[in-house]
Amino acid sequence: MTDGENAPAFRPLYQQVRETLVRRLIDGVWTPGLMLPSEFQIAADLGVSQGTVRKALDAMTAEHLLVRRQGRGTFVALPEEGRILFQFFRLAADDGTRLFPDSQVLARVRGRADAAAAKALQIARNDAVWRIDRVRHLGGRAVIAEQITLPVAKFSSLAEIRDLPNNVYALYSEMFSITIGRALEQLKATGADETTAARLNCQPGHPVLSIERVAFALDGSPVEWRLSRCVTDGFHYQSDLR
Repeated sequence: MTDGENAPAFRPLYQQVRETLVRRLIDGVWTPGLMLPSEFQIAADLGVSQGTVRKALDAMTAEHLLVRRQGRGTFVALPEEGRILFQFFRLAADDGTRLFPDSQVLARVRGRADAAAAKALQIARNDAVWRIDRVRHLGGRAVIAEQITLPVAKFSSLAEIRDLPNNVYALYSEMFSITIGRALEQLKATGADETTAARLNCQPGHPVLSIERVAFALDGSPVEWRLSRCVTDGFHYQSDLR
């Protein structure tokens, strides 16, 4: 890799460097908490300028993949609760307070992918999947009922984990070396079905916000399909568009 004139015009060199460095995260060459080599060392390794490396690292820092610590260096981000959770958790109290959710796992079963799960996860219908049902509480109130579907092929040892943590994205990273890089969500207003109503202590037909999310690993593969039903009495979905 060089800074030569042959780099494709539609794909800046720093983006190529970023992709190379992200691949080191995907392959486990750089693990959570690891301090990266200096910009000079990375530049020499890849045959590019320090400025190009700096721009690539800046992009990865903005994506929360890396953390710069003043006077210490640049580190692979740890899957800590706050950083990952609030990067993807968008429900906030109407007064603007960002509450930290608690989760209660109701069920974890192994089954077969139906047509919707197969489409979302890009797997074959009837492939083995895990389904996790849980309720999430904000300020002690049941606010979100959700089902998470995961391909068993990527999470084969999930059954060995006795207690699933509140922040499953940290679990994916720590136990399965799968870092969530982005997620695609679709939002729709609907009414609570009987199961959702029972879990959220509301009446059937009560207005809820339905959120369908597909989460993608750093290599771009879909690894999680999540359906959430949220009551919005006192809460709202907050998105910071930049």
